Amino acid sequence: MTRHRNGFTLIELLAVLAIVGILTSVAYPSYAHQIVKARRVEAQLALLDVMQRQEQYRAQHHTYIAFSIATSAASTPDTRQFRTWLGNSAAASAYELDGDACPGQPIAACILLRARPGTASVNAAFSDRECGTLTLDSTGAQGASGASSRCWP
Repeated sequence: MTRHRNGFTLIELLAVLAIVGILTSVAYPSYAHQIVKARRVEAQLALLDVMQRQEQYRAQHHTYIAFSIATSAASTPDTRQFRTWLGNSAAASAYELDGDACPGQPIAACILLRARPGTASVNAAFSDRECGTLTLDSTGAQGASGASSRCWP
């Protein structure tokens, strides 16, 4: 009498688990890096959008206007048009946006916009070690506080 076994042996199951573990350990860092890059592009697009709105505001009022998430609670109708975080909610956002006068210049002449990753006001668990804080000023200069020189396209 012969017995037919259906199923897997313990050795086969362990081999499959080992293969899945190795594939996961190789694939997850790449996936996480792509998520950071996608969120960085989202922040860059938001900075460009806010700069366009700042230029429209300057054309009408002959000055730029400073804004931040800290001042949004007591904001005026003028500052409400500028986004201070990305996404559906501040808690889910990867970057906090703000704008202030360029160093050494009045706000009427130049504005510096920043997208800061993972602050206390947004998702603090998010970080972008490669690029850090992204900046864009009204002269068109793009920058980043991180070590990489490939933060802007």
